[in-house]
Amino acid sequence: MNFLAHIYLSGNNELITIGNFVADGIRGNKYKLYPTEIQIGIQLHRNIDTFTDAHPLFRQCTKRLHKGYGHYSGVIVDIFFDHFLAKNWTTYSNVPLATYIDNFYSSLSKHIEILPPRFKKLTPIMIEGNWLLSYANVEGIQLVLNGMNKRTNGQSKMNEATKELIAHYDAFETDFTLFFKDLMAFSEEKRIEIEKQFKTDKA
Repeated sequence: MNFLAHIYLSGNNELITIGNFVADGIRGNKYKLYPTEIQIGIQLHRNIDTFTDAHPLFRQCTKRLHKGYGHYSGVIVDIFFDHFLAKNWTTYSNVPLATYIDNFYSSLSKHIEILPPRFKKLTPIMIEGNWLLSYANVEGIQLVLNGMNKRTNGQSKMNEATKELIAHYDAFETDFTLFFKDLMAFSEEKRIEIEKQFKTDKA
């Protein structure tokens, strides 16, 4: 899953949410250098990624893209799914999307010193461009894919993937809706399990 989904699936704990958000910037056991709640968020992120990659509906979505985008298909579907989460936000939260995102940006800014180097650089750019809110429309997804394609020096052709999004829009949205229901249940259960494990290890 991409940024917005990881943030949303973290629950209400500020540091767990930040840990989930920054997890891709922390390799191996280096997560143990961070405060406990950040560690919980990082472990939750890794479990979410494992669950997502193995889920039949997610794999079904990547198959629609595999011919044109190969191993980048999963990254593209992650971005598509953030679009559907943002677009249908009122289904998942009573807090308006813009308010939710502003609150998250404030939290990031407050804790910026604890972020790994990559995310210290990324956070001000993300906030300035309001990336998370832009996910709600296809134009915003296009900008994200443009940026991802630049990072691969144009090799991924990810900037062209909005064609598939539009062509198979209803199918992607249906798969997302069914998949995300499973992911929400898994994430809640896994977060509680990880929190309990940390408490046991401390005891």
